[in-house]
Amino acid sequence: MDLGTMRRMDRRAIPATATEAEWAAPDGHAIRRIDWPGVSDPAMPDAPRGSILFLPGRGDFYEKYLESLDYWHEEGWRVTALDWRGQAGSGRFAADPLTGDVPDFSVWLDDLAVFWQGWVTTTPAPHVIVGHSMGGHLVLRAVAEQRINPVAAVLSAPMLGFLAPGPIRMLHGVAQLMCRIGSPDRPAWKSSEKPGASVAARNTLLTHDEARYADEAHWKAARPFLGMGPGSWRWVERGYASIRALEVPGVLEAVDTPVLLLAARYDGLVSWPAIERAARRLPRAQLATWGKEARHELLREVDEVRDEVIHTIDDFLDRLAPPTEETKPA
Repeated sequence: MDLGTMRRMDRRAIPATATEAEWAAPDGHAIRRIDWPGVSDPAMPDAPRGSILFLPGRGDFYEKYLESLDYWHEEGWRVTALDWRGQAGSGRFAADPLTGDVPDFSVWLDDLAVFWQGWVTTTPAPHVIVGHSMGGHLVLRAVAEQRINPVAAVLSAPMLGFLAPGPIRMLHGVAQLMCRIGSPDRPAWKSSEKPGASVAARNTLLTHDEARYADEAHWKAARPFLGMGPGSWRWVERGYASIRALEVPGVLEAVDTPVLLLAARYDGLVSWPAIERAARRLPRAQLATWGKEARHELLREVDEVRDEVIHTIDDFLDRLAPPTEETKPA
C-alpha cells in the first residue's frame, strides 16, 4: 500500500470501517475499545492478515493513532486498540480527572491478560501487540511475565526508564517519601508531560509535525473526557517499582518473543540508554533508532520519519509474524 494514501485519511474522524465499544473487565469496569473488523478493499482476500492489538501511553488515547491503526487495517490486519483503565474513556482512579493515577501497574497487567485471553480466541492469527511509551513498558512486562503470548511485539519509545539524574533505587526512594508526606494521588508535577516543561513547549517533546500535534487538541475539544494532565506521585512511585521489576537479572533474558524496539536517541520523555540496555538483554530483539529528526511520538512524526517507522514495523511483522496457512491469500 502506498503510504501517501494512508496520509490522506481524516485523522479527526473515526473511520467508517471502525467500531467504538466497551469491554467489561471481570470486576465490571468499562474499558473503551475500537475495532476494525478486517480489510475494506473488496479486491483483497477475505481472510485477514492477522490481528494487531495496540496500547497507548500514559494520559494517551487511541484517537491520536487513528492514522496508523487504519493503515494496518488497510494492510489486511484485524485491528483493536484499548484505553488503559483510569484514563481517556475508561474512567479515573483519582478524584481529580486531570491527574493520572493508578493503585499499581499490576491493575493494568491484569486487565491486559484477561482481555488478551478473549481477544485471541475471537480474532485470526498471527496475534501481535504494539505498545507506545507506558503501553510499551506494560506490553514488555506482560510478555516477560508470560501473561500474554504474542507471536511478536512492537514497542514504540517504551518507558523503560525515566529521565531523572541519579540511581534508580534512590529515585524510587524519593518517590516513596513523597507518597508518605502528602496525598499520593496529588500531581507530581504542574503541567505538560514531565517536571519543568511548560505547556507551550509540550510539542517539542512529542513530535516535529505541527498538524499531527494539533490533532490531539482537536480530539480533546471534541471529546473533553480524553483530557489528562500530570501523573500522580503514586503513579511515579509505582512506575519506578515496575521499571525495577524489569531490571531484575534474568527477567528479560528469558523472553523468547521477537521484540522490535523503536527509539529516538534524543527522546525528551523516556530514557534512550534504558531502551538500548533492554535490547541487549532480550534474546530476540531488533532495535531501530532515530536521531534529532525524531521525538517521542514516532508514529505521529513528520512523514519522512513516520514512513520509515511504519516500513520498519511492516518488515519486522512480515518476517517474524508471517501469515498463517489459513490467512494466506489464495
